[in-house]
Amino acid sequence: MSKDRPQDVRDIVVRMEQRPSNPVRRARLMVEQEVPPARRGPGWDRHWRELEAYLDDGVAWKMPQGLDDTLSESDEDKKRADPKTSS
Repeated sequence: MSKDRPQDVRDIVVRMEQRPSNPVRRARLMVEQEVPPARRGPGWDRHWRELEAYLDDGVAWKMPQGLDDTLSESDEDKKRADPKTSS
């Protein structure tokens, strides 16, 4: 085997085993394996870069005042959402 090859198989395996620390970057890699370039819209790259930047900058997401993520739907709301039980 020649040493002039651009990448050795071991280099590729090592690179594939390294996970990006940014979860958005990891998600982008997975999504781009499924969505061909021809199907990606005009803002594709910008959209991903902005999402990655939020996490790279250490933005802390906060719940708006007065909202509680422990709230659950009432039984009445569930009935309205279910077409089988709505009247």
